Amino acid sequence: MPIALLALAIGAFGIGTTEFVIMGLLPDVAADFGVSVPHAGFLVTGYALGVMVGAPLMTALGTKMSRKNMLMLLMGLFIVGNIISAVAPVFAVMLIGRVVASMAHGAFFGIGSVVAAELVAPEKKAGAIAMMFTGLTVANVVGVPLGTFVGQSAGWRVTFFLVAALGVVGLVGVARLVPDTPKPEGVHLRHELAAFRHVQVLLAMAMTVLGFGGVFAAITYIAPMMTDVAGYAESSVTWLLVLFGLGMVVGNLIGGKFADRKLMPMLFTALGGLTLVLALFTAGAHNKITAAVAVFLIGALGFATVPPLQKRVLDYAHGAPTLASAVNIGAFNLGNALAAWLGGVVIASGFGYTSANWVGATLAASALVLAVVSSRLERRAAVPDEVPAPDRRSVAAHR
Repeated sequence: MPIALLALAIGAFGIGTTEFVIMGLLPDVAADFGVSVPHAGFLVTGYALGVMVGAPLMTALGTKMSRKNMLMLLMGLFIVGNIISAVAPVFAVMLIGRVVASMAHGAFFGIGSVVAAELVAPEKKAGAIAMMFTGLTVANVVGVPLGTFVGQSAGWRVTFFLVAALGVVGLVGVARLVPDTPKPEGVHLRHELAAFRHVQVLLAMAMTVLGFGGVFAAITYIAPMMTDVAGYAESSVTWLLVLFGLGMVVGNLIGGKFADRKLMPMLFTALGGLTLVLALFTAGAHNKITAAVAVFLIGALGFATVPPLQKRVLDYAHGAPTLASAVNIGAFNLGNALAAWLGGVVIASGFGYTSANWVGATLAASALVLAVVSSRLERRAAVPDEVPAPDRRSVAAHR
């Protein structure tokens, strides 16, 4: 794999760390600013909304410059946002810092996916995309637990300064390692928007929302599920989240490898397996061993869908994939927000913490149905091209 992928992975590591580390630092941030923990939760919501808005906005602005320069600009925005968060004198300023940092998230992964795919041969595109996303998955194994530990030991502001430093490393890596390819000729915003008229692009994005939404329906409430249902101590939640992160790493690599060979079978397997595991997790959550295995499998099966879905968007965007790729990253966050809300609704209705798993299973099953529909439409569209030339001539002669 090209070394430029390392620079993209470093940037992804920093972005993944800043997105998720706040969850472990909310009590400390809330105490420092004199707000409640639920109020501090706006730092999570604000980031997710910033990703959804920033993905298309920043990518649209990026159509006027080369992809390398845009990646560097996005890393600069990421650095500024984390520094604002680190020095924020009041809660509102920190919220602004979180939103500023989040504006780089979707566009970085969207443009980075396009760059990664262009760095390798066509048959290795999904693997290259997976290599970049490895930075995000490793962040959940290393960056988030370490950032939480540093924040709890030395203060949460130190964590955000360190994340900003990661951004500097990523910026330097992009500047030195990513090739400076010119802006594609003839590709303008209207060409990028045209990709959204393709039904396969829209289906892939819908699968992203529903499939990864299934993951977050369960994982959002993993702490109370593991402590109140499985019987783990609160101190065990950290290593259970690390286990989830390890599953993400494994699933990402497997998804990238097999998506380059058999993309749709890979999607069917991952979404079908995710649906089954989430459904069984309702009963399995009462046992410590099965609960831990389920957490790992949810991470693995959920993230095994990321490279194939991202590649599918790129394949069907027809020469103008950047905006569609970035919006698909925003779709992950839309799925996260939707699933967390739906999971909260069923729990608040008195069905118990494990009921969120049924929400997740339903969302994953819906994504699987869309995958079947997408595959059938693809086969139907390919039928004329699959008819041998002699047969076409005989049909014409018969007519």
